[in-house]
Amino acid sequence: MYGKCFKRCLDFLLSLCGIVVLSPVLLVLAALVRVKLGSPVLFHQERPGRHEKIFKLYKFRSMTDEKDAEGNLLPDEVRLTRFGKLLRSTSLDELPELLNILKGDMSLIGPRPLLVRYLPYYTEEERHRHDVRPGLTGLAQVNGRNALGWEDRFRYDLDYVNHISFGLDLKIIGMTVGKVLKRSGTLSGADQTVADFDVYRREQREKNGEKAE
Repeated sequence: MYGKCFKRCLDFLLSLCGIVVLSPVLLVLAALVRVKLGSPVLFHQERPGRHEKIFKLYKFRSMTDEKDAEGNLLPDEVRLTRFGKLLRSTSLDELPELLNILKGDMSLIGPRPLLVRYLPYYTEEERHRHDVRPGLTGLAQVNGRNALGWEDRFRYDLDYVNHISFGLDLKIIGMTVGKVLKRSGTLSGADQTVADFDVYRREQREKNGEKAE
């Protein structure tokens, strides 16, 4: 009953309250992003949600649009400023995802929504991470986040899908608050040490002698 009904009701109420209570913070952050990084203030990108339905995920932008002489965007590590790193390390860049939760694209707790281009590389078992709405935070995030390898991330995601409960969600929320306050388990941009999932899976298939897609 919790996963099928009550969870969505709580998501709606908590995200609505969060937007109202945090509106001054959101406005200040929006102004700072506009001054320091430019416009648009919000970054959006398509991600797969529940049942792999594609939606637009919203974040505060954390990189500039600096380009080289030929008009090509500079590498991420160059465009990611100190302010952008601060947004990411404190997870403040993810606050606009409250809008996604309010709309029903996401949940407060669930597997993090990954890139659309990863979809062809999932195994049938891994696809079950999309049986529930993706989350602002999740079991993988409180157990290592981007520092985890892909196999471990998916193991935590599937463990959550198979054991979803109110008690587990409360535990993850408490652990998330601790992680954010300590700024632990967060890697982004040039600090990311794990290869993109599509690259990882292609390399894995090649090692196993399978035909690369």
